[in-house]
Amino acid sequence: MRHGRFLIICFILVLPFQSFSQTKKNVKAPERKKVAVVLSGGGAKGTAHIGALKVLEQANIPIDMIVGTSMGALMGGLYSIGYDAAMLDSLVRIQDWPFLLSDRIKPTEQNLLQRNKQNTYMLSLAVNERGKFSVSKTGFIKGKNLSNLFSKLTLGYHDSIDFNTLPIPFACVATDLTDFSEKVFHSGNLATAMRASMSIPAVFSPVYLDSMVLVDGGLRNNYPADIAKAMGADIIIGISVQNEMKKQADKFNSAIAVVNQLTDIGNLNKLDENLAITDVFIKVNVDGYSAASFSLSAIDTLIRRGEEAARGKYDELLNLKKELGLGDDYTAPRPKHYHMANQNIRMKISAVHFKNIESADRRYLREKFNLKRGESTSINEIEKALTALRTNLFYNDASYQIEYKKDGYVINIESEGKKTAEIFMGVRFDNEEKVSLQFNGTMPVQFLVPTVLQGTLRLGKRSSGRLEATFNPYSSASFTAAYTYRHNDINIYWKGDRDFNPDYRQHQFDIGFMNYGFKNLLVDIFARWDYYNYTQVLIGRRSRSPFLSASHMYSYHAKIHYDDRLNKYFSTQGQKYEVHYSLYTDNFYQYEEGQPLHCVSYNFQRILPISGRLVVEPMLYGRSISGDNIPTVLYNGIGGHYFGHYIEQQMPFAGIGNIEVVKNNFAALELNARYRILDNNYLSFTAASGLVSDKLKDIFSDTPIFGLRFSYFYNSIIGPIGASLGYSTRTHEPYLFVNIGYEF
Repeated sequence: MRHGRFLIICFILVLPFQSFSQTKKNVKAPERKKVAVVLSGGGAKGTAHIGALKVLEQANIPIDMIVGTSMGALMGGLYSIGYDAAMLDSLVRIQDWPFLLSDRIKPTEQNLLQRNKQNTYMLSLAVNERGKFSVSKTGFIKGKNLSNLFSKLTLGYHDSIDFNTLPIPFACVATDLTDFSEKVFHSGNLATAMRASMSIPAVFSPVYLDSMVLVDGGLRNNYPADIAKAMGADIIIGISVQNEMKKQADKFNSAIAVVNQLTDIGNLNKLDENLAITDVFIKVNVDGYSAASFSLSAIDTLIRRGEEAARGKYDELLNLKKELGLGDDYTAPRPKHYHMANQNIRMKISAVHFKNIESADRRYLREKFNLKRGESTSINEIEKALTALRTNLFYNDASYQIEYKKDGYVINIESEGKKTAEIFMGVRFDNEEKVSLQFNGTMPVQFLVPTVLQGTLRLGKRSSGRLEATFNPYSSASFTAAYTYRHNDINIYWKGDRDFNPDYRQHQFDIGFMNYGFKNLLVDIFARWDYYNYTQVLIGRRSRSPFLSASHMYSYHAKIHYDDRLNKYFSTQGQKYEVHYSLYTDNFYQYEEGQPLHCVSYNFQRILPISGRLVVEPMLYGRSISGDNIPTVLYNGIGGHYFGHYIEQQMPFAGIGNIEVVKNNFAALELNARYRILDNNYLSFTAASGLVSDKLKDIFSDTPIFGLRFSYFYNSIIGPIGASLGYSTRTHEPYLFVNIGYEF
């Protein structure tokens, strides 16, 4: 009994302490203050955010939410799903920004003919079904390439989701043009939200969403600290890449400067208020750079400046950590690294939805690219399907989105409707021909089998026109019929002296018996009729060329052409191989009642990358023609930079600016070293050696000719701009060649 009383007393004495212990255990620890990072808009200047984010990571600052506008929306949106600063750094450096900021088709998905067009014409316009040009009325660039990139970068976040549920809660700002109000994205499709926030007026087309017409959020709120505060932020770290307001008239020296000033003025109503609620403000020095500064050197400098600006606030950031109650050994949690979808990772298809695509073309895409329920696909194959829509099926821009469902992925492919025609325009200048223009019109028609009609018109010192019909009964083989008219007035030289000047009109008719076209390979078998009508021929005192009279020829051709270079002028890898055999007659089987003339031309070129900036391009090429009484019009011609520029049989040769007549057999070896300085500037040195002879067996007997050329070129949106200085042992005099624009 005494033992029982003792136990009861002990229980009564211990009970309060037990209760106190349990109460203390259940008390919720005070939550630390929430930190938001706010990223301003600024176009290319927004890449500076990456440098600042690197410093925040190094200081182990926790980021509980992130808010951005325009380029800040892109950086913030990707950061919120797990792209850290290092990943963003790599991402912006590897992008082909000129391609992304255009409506061009990805070169890697084009075939050889399509790439040739893209490397010839500076402008293309689509014609819609009503006969009007299908151009963006609300923006120069429709932005499909950007939209498709965003879809790829955010795979897994394409559903309509709550952005507060992202690894880091996120929001971004756009402007609704219907009432000039802010549209704050807290949910929806992540890629669409980022694209809307970046829609710079008159540059990119708006994003049409429900009843809204959304453009760049910088028009209303370029530094959206108030959005972060409304999301529950206690502390705001702001990063701004805005330029200082211009107050001198001479500063408004470009359209971009005017647009930037208008944007900044539009934000004055909120900027001061948003700065007032910012705890740590990081202002990046972006002097000398604009929203369009997407070159590699500019991106490198901007990222470095962003890091320097944040480093200047490092003490404030460390004090912020102390205010949050975080010690020096604190490591900020980061979202799991986002792994961008590999181009070839297979995805099981749950459904494929098409919008603005005809039923026959839907069947073609399903069969050609295996876009069927239960099958698997990849980002690479989807992008190939989009390229086919824009090229083979002749649609306007197309885009895609991917949504994840329990039973697989839903693929949504949308186009802007079919084109009835497409018009291309090229312009160039050089000191030989002055100004030249070239237009091409392409139109698909239904004529028993799928048919494409093309017309090309060239205006300048060398005028020409070409009409062509291509019949496509098979997917890879076609038949062609074409008529070409040329009016040429050109000087022909012999060892540096003008030999003769023919002014002639050429009529040419081609029938292609079979044209096999693959991605990088063309095989042509065709017959040709040529008629030359010489209206005037000026002959020099030392002319070695016979008098020219009207003549006609019937010829047969077989040509193999392989070229996987993405850019005709500045590729860093690839090769080009071409062999062309021709048989010339004047009565279908003889030439001047004797044996027909035989001609073989060849060109083998390889690009060898030595470093990230230096490439070496060896090239072996030549042309041999055999037979009796070879007409002047078939003589070999060498000189200039390009094959077939002035006349069809022209071959380039370093150090010779004009066309030189050479003997029947010519072979040359050229070595070009090209070095990239800055981003789009190139220096090149070319050395060439050539052999000429009347008979092929004697080609190694004659003295070889040598040539050297130094060149500078700038890779611009209108084509190469630059100049070359050359010298050869054939002409014994220097020459200067200046060129602006693509070659045609």
